[in-house]
Amino acid sequence: MGEWGFLSSLLDAVQEHSPMVGRCWLLVMLLFRVLVLATVGSDVFEDEQEEFACNTRQPGCKAVCYDAAFPLSHYRFLVFHVLVLSAPAALFLIFAVHQKAKAGLPAGPRARRLRRFYAGSVALRSAAEMAFLLGQPLLYGFRVPPLFVCRRRPCPHRVDCFVSRPTEKTVFIRFYFAVGLASALLSLAELGHLLRKSRTPPERAFALAAMSCGCAQPGGVGGGCHTSALVSGSSRAPLPPPLPTRFLAASTPRTHPWR
Repeated sequence: MGEWGFLSSLLDAVQEHSPMVGRCWLLVMLLFRVLVLATVGSDVFEDEQEEFACNTRQPGCKAVCYDAAFPLSHYRFLVFHVLVLSAPAALFLIFAVHQKAKAGLPAGPRARRLRRFYAGSVALRSAAEMAFLLGQPLLYGFRVPPLFVCRRRPCPHRVDCFVSRPTEKTVFIRFYFAVGLASALLSLAELGHLLRKSRTPPERAFALAAMSCGCAQPGGVGGGCHTSALVSGSSRAPLPPPLPTRFLAASTPRTHPWR
């Protein structure tokens, strides 16, 4: 479990730049992929080659049949899957640290660059999700058969080979595919949210923020929000609306025009 600590801390460092959908993806990634793969997956597939038994003693026949049955190990394929999905997050984190080191760059252009690079990393992650969703059924299918018939050399004849714990591996593969499908949908939803947010004009975003604060004219006399609060995105409660003009006129002491 210790070898997954760096990956978990890396993904956790990216969540401060993610919207709510991205944080849901991160939760699915850490709980149902990294944690399950580190605890359950290693136990399910650790004896995959040792317990692969064939009804022959011909030297080299078992190794050839195992290679034919499993061209790529299930466990290594899933670990590679997690590493590929974590690569865009690592690239974004490196870019964010590099942008933070540029002290002379204004905050506005820096934030726009971070948003664009993050959207690009989400698009790359979504493409990787879809590629692995297509690759897993093509390589393994959705069922691990208990019996594999091998006819490769140097086997002298038809050889029957038996897979260890086929039912448990079948359940794990189907569960992991369902998690991958949910993760891909979350990635596509996050990408759509980022694209829709990037296409929203600044004036419309300002008006929506003003309406959410409950003011008719942002920064105006009759509004309950201040313009600087809308731009900065402060989470403080809006100021109460000012008193009507007639109360201000009545409460203001009149000065003599000749004084």
